[in-house]
Amino acid sequence: MAEYAPVGSGPVGVGLIGAGNISDTYLENLNSFPDIEVLIVGDLLTDRAEEQADKHGIPASGSAADVLAHPGVEIVINITTPASHVEISSAAIAAGKHVWSEKPIGITRESAKALLEQADAAGLRVGIAPDTVLGPGVQTAKRAIERGDIGVPLFAQTGMQYQGPEVFHPNPGFLFAEGAGPLFDMGPYYFTTLVSILGPVAAVAALGLKASEEREILVGDLAGTMFPVEVPSTINVLAAFEGGAQSQSLLSFDSPLLRQGVVEISGTEGTIVLPDPNTFSGRTAIIHPFGNRGADPGTGGDREQEWVEVVEEGVVTGRGLGALDMARAIRTGRAHRATGELGYHVLDTMMSASESAASGQFVTVESTVDPIAAMPVDFDPFERTL
Repeated sequence: MAEYAPVGSGPVGVGLIGAGNISDTYLENLNSFPDIEVLIVGDLLTDRAEEQADKHGIPASGSAADVLAHPGVEIVINITTPASHVEISSAAIAAGKHVWSEKPIGITRESAKALLEQADAAGLRVGIAPDTVLGPGVQTAKRAIERGDIGVPLFAQTGMQYQGPEVFHPNPGFLFAEGAGPLFDMGPYYFTTLVSILGPVAAVAALGLKASEEREILVGDLAGTMFPVEVPSTINVLAAFEGGAQSQSLLSFDSPLLRQGVVEISGTEGTIVLPDPNTFSGRTAIIHPFGNRGADPGTGGDREQEWVEVVEEGVVTGRGLGALDMARAIRTGRAHRATGELGYHVLDTMMSASESAASGQFVTVESTVDPIAAMPVDFDPFERTL
């Protein structure tokens, strides 16, 4: 695990690159954190960057180069498209900035690994979304499992299925291109949650399919336009974890039935049901074994199972929480939680699943990651600490 020294004092200066759909959420949240100061918004379309800066009261806007050249920016928030993640993150590191990047870290192992090596050589940090796993929802479940509330974890089930992003996104083609699809678009939420709780993945096996080779945009100015499907639009993944647990995950853009946010982890003493890992909060509950209170031997009938609610702990916020954790870590010299190494391991896991779906064979996941510390219960994003 990397060692760091405290750097600087006061709020951490942030510049954001990428003024698209998700920038509103990031800017709203980052502006609400007293320990962060958003200084500039950049985009390939500078008019769009200016519009977002004006909307959220950010003092400056411009191009990506303007963000990288800003002397007050310590962390670059990289929320560009997946194919651009490594390029932008690498440029930020070269400019002497730490990076918080949307998921995935990159679309190839080679480029992502080179990015981490570049950051290590420069003494800079890389943080990778999703930071939903740092929210009270997943963290409450993580603490319950670490307390032993379900005994030894044995296996997990996760699921996300719906009709696909063309029903709401005005230009969804990139979500069906190489480096995307349900595996790389939504998989990071589920696999980051599983790795955060169960530890690193050792091997995977997967099956994938395409419902069609082309799809139609259904909303916005481009409605009616067809675009190609380059990757499986449905994938099933089996994973074996280094610690002995197993999981099965369904990720699909082909289902008329909407079912998402399914995360269930079963152990020797119970099953815990987690909130949707694409959110920061939600219901956590545990179902314990019947023991001698189970089925009536005379009738064979099952008794109703009791759901034990787990009280959620922590302050609920939204996207940008991981960047805040990294900002505070920079000032205090501790390790941040949503690290580049975690992002790389999740990418490696997903790449291995993609290779397994193509080959029909189990694939060993070569990377690993250190245990991820739970968020302190008293971590308050809206408190000034720096």
